[in-house]
Amino acid sequence: MIDVQRLRVLRAVAEHGSFNQAATALHLTPSAVSQHVAALERSLGAQVVARSTRGVTLTPAGRIMVGAAESVAAELVHAKQRVDQLGSGRSQITIATFTSGGRLLLPGALARLTTTHPDTVVHVREAEPEDSLPLVRQGAVDLALAYHFDGPLPGQRGSSSSLAWTALMEDPLHVVLPNAHPLADRESLDIGELAAEPWVLGCLKTETYLRRYAERAGFEPEVRGTTTDYFFARSLVAAGMGISLIPSIAQTPQIAGLRTIPIAPPTPTRHIGVATILRRNHPQVMTLIQALQGQAAALDAT
Repeated sequence: MIDVQRLRVLRAVAEHGSFNQAATALHLTPSAVSQHVAALERSLGAQVVARSTRGVTLTPAGRIMVGAAESVAAELVHAKQRVDQLGSGRSQITIATFTSGGRLLLPGALARLTTTHPDTVVHVREAEPEDSLPLVRQGAVDLALAYHFDGPLPGQRGSSSSLAWTALMEDPLHVVLPNAHPLADRESLDIGELAAEPWVLGCLKTETYLRRYAERAGFEPEVRGTTTDYFFARSLVAAGMGISLIPSIAQTPQIAGLRTIPIAPPTPTRHIGVATILRRNHPQVMTLIQALQGQAAALDAT
């Protein structure tokens, strides 16, 4: 039998990268942390961390066990929540979502959820993927409507992750520029053609993505403005401050005087989906995922 406390200690070691920092977070001594990890290794018959002067890293067995630890921790949180709900007779579901995805995908999906499960209390909290995915792992939310660009989900640990990812839709980014811009009549644009343009961006992650694509095209973008709101960024484009890079689903509501142009391949794209804890198939969660899939399919069809 694997001791849950030892899994908790291993999870802290993985999060903090050292026995000392894990000990501080858990209010234990470094020696106690080391003993818990050693006992876990003995019970498994496998090494879970590799120790060095630079700290500790997880072995393949360690990554598997951390994924299990995340699932166990989340399940315990959800079990406590269900026990707390027994008296009221009403279930609850908590959803984390990024802004643009939540605005277009979530309302219709929630309407289906509340129709199918009218006694369910729904809580929604706004969070970007780097914040919402840890909340799913911790059991603080039941699912996260999230996205990622190239590569894995933020904080993914590969196949050992406790997260299940259900893909919903691809969300390509487009160039947004004023109607009077010399390139406004083009059907598509290559990023390299925009080397001399000033940029106004609606998301720090979009800026990182732009700089990556610009580096491949051989230029350094001149960023004159950054915001946390795509509508604000498009408003600044309309005011003549520069051009922008905006995801497809963040193009509404329309702003007069702007032209949206696709980017020629390789096209920068957000991959939108739903993150849940593996092996969780509660009816409300499954209903909401299916409803989100329907909303995404309807958007793709337009």
